[in-house]
Amino acid sequence: MMKRVSIAAAFATIFTGSAMANSQIEPVKAEDFSKFPLISSASMSLEGDMMVAVITEPDSDGEKRAAAYWDLSGDLNTDGLLAPDYVTKSTGRSKFFAATALKQKKSIWFTVQPYVGALQGCGEGKTTGSTKKYLQGAYMGNENLKKIDEMPAGRAEIGASKMLERCFELVGETSIASSLPLDPENIIISRQTTNEGVRFYKHNLRTGDEEFLVKGDDEESFLISNKDGSIVARLRLDYVDGEWRQFHKLYDPTQGEITEEPALTYEIKDRYTLNIEGRAEGTNQYFISTDKFSDKVAVYAYDVVSNEWSDQPVLAHPDFNITSMIFSQRAEDFGAPLGFNYAAEVSKTYWLDPEMDSIQKGLEAAYPDKHVNLQDWTADRNKILFTVSASNLPPAYFILKDKTKVVAIGSSRPWIDTEALGKTELVYYTARDGMKIPGLLTMPAGYEEGEKARGAIILPHGGPWARDSAGFDSSGWTQYFASRGYVILQPQYRGSDGWGRELWLAGDGEWGQKMQDDKDDGAAWLVQQGYVDANKIAIHGYSYGGFAAFAASVRPNSPYQCAIAGAGVSNLQKIANNWGSNRIQRIYQGNTVKGMDPLQNTDKINIPIMIYHGDYDVRVPLFHSRDFYNAVKDRQPGTEYFVLKEMGHQSNKWLPEHKEKVLKEMERFLTTTCGM
Repeated sequence: MMKRVSIAAAFATIFTGSAMANSQIEPVKAEDFSKFPLISSASMSLEGDMMVAVITEPDSDGEKRAAAYWDLSGDLNTDGLLAPDYVTKSTGRSKFFAATALKQKKSIWFTVQPYVGALQGCGEGKTTGSTKKYLQGAYMGNENLKKIDEMPAGRAEIGASKMLERCFELVGETSIASSLPLDPENIIISRQTTNEGVRFYKHNLRTGDEEFLVKGDDEESFLISNKDGSIVARLRLDYVDGEWRQFHKLYDPTQGEITEEPALTYEIKDRYTLNIEGRAEGTNQYFISTDKFSDKVAVYAYDVVSNEWSDQPVLAHPDFNITSMIFSQRAEDFGAPLGFNYAAEVSKTYWLDPEMDSIQKGLEAAYPDKHVNLQDWTADRNKILFTVSASNLPPAYFILKDKTKVVAIGSSRPWIDTEALGKTELVYYTARDGMKIPGLLTMPAGYEEGEKARGAIILPHGGPWARDSAGFDSSGWTQYFASRGYVILQPQYRGSDGWGRELWLAGDGEWGQKMQDDKDDGAAWLVQQGYVDANKIAIHGYSYGGFAAFAASVRPNSPYQCAIAGAGVSNLQKIANNWGSNRIQRIYQGNTVKGMDPLQNTDKINIPIMIYHGDYDVRVPLFHSRDFYNAVKDRQPGTEYFVLKEMGHQSNKWLPEHKEKVLKEMERFLTTTCGM
């Protein structure tokens, strides 16, 4: 499926940007966001001898993607950007979207490909008939990308029908479970199986041979040691005493085997966060992040011998959840905690290791008011791949060599004039019932205090068990409109995950009700702050955010002049049934999907709504948008509906023409129908 292209042409086309020296700032064009990024998903090998990334294909004007390979074994001396040594473009309908550098000069490449055919219920899609969707694939690349070969999707269960085997070949997905940094040849990969379980294999990068390790299923999963590939934890769901409970077994070094840990058991209906981060090498102590004892996720020590938690957290942030820990992968101090990540307005790292902390602070001084992320580094820390970004700065990739020299790789979107972008900040406002709601506020470009924006857009995220970040928004849904004078508020409404347990659980059963009040109260807050006039506010959302836009259009006393719903849920009962088809998922999430159903209230529509949806969407099927539109099109003037061909639900399944059309249609609708 792959073929090589000229590296000279690749360098000339891929890494040549345009200087932005306009005396008057122009709004950012839709094409600037719709084109694929110049470079994304960059990854450096553990040895630091190579790097890979997904780039835009030469001479494609950002319409296609290619695989790129950098040889980092030299001195990296360059006066400009460090160009890739080899570029391989894809052929056929498969499209690169992510890459990971491994060892042995190998790399793994992830692709999506449109497909129409029978799935027989394997993966997301219809159980009967034909389904339009995207399939994901994994490919193994060798040195210099001379070969990029498809990896097998996995093996069907013994006794599976031929139809099921074919289905599994189509939708089985491969991922990396462990890089095994101390092993020069092997990694651990996982593959889905036909019965929705996962098989783990030890994969030899030099020979391509695989050794089966263990298989999990819906009710049992495993954690694999990053040190030697052994099983360090077994997580099992069992129905005991009338309740589904999550049980944990951890490796006990004093007994040399995995033992039951009763102190970690909980009922899944309680929905605690409980993640095993790692074990303190040479001890009986595990680091476990949890919200069992506090509103925010913190890290506690757990003793596998005494079966006791530490009295106090060993790592905690007063305002934000801790999301993960970072451990050393060097032989001399393997497993030593280096730092932890926490979810503030963007994901941030607090370094416990003095050397890494010094490097972080040095780079932050070099790039003030920017977010610096140390992504990959060698054992001696003499090569570090890092990114620099901000809400008003597309991510750019660099390598820090010998802790002194910075080598530029490239910016993801160098064609964007950053002077046209607005800044995003974390704010808090109070909902009508007194709950404190976080929000991400993006002001119009060049905003001065006391001014009123041209208009405002309330932009609720999808999920709803998700959250927004104040990083660069590649969709354009914030910055495209900030460059046109709009203020954008992304409410982290109750039901949002990642802001604490209280806010998360407060959304249970409140779809279209208190969850919706939080968006409306955010609109009122913008008016109270003097940012916008009350008759200049719209709401736009995608996925669950599309549900919020549907709900806004049928609720009385709407604060919005119009709504825009992308791939939204309109039929609450059907989505609840879908999430409730699995008995465990029904308890965990399906039972929370209750509230006001927009499709049952279409007679109350009171503002115009624009609806768009992809016809390859299997996460939220097209009927949600179609049925809502058919119910309201004759009731509300200004209502619109369009379908995007070959567009899936997730952003890696969007084509440039999808993003461009959505941005332009939104702008037209806001300007004309909404009167902004």
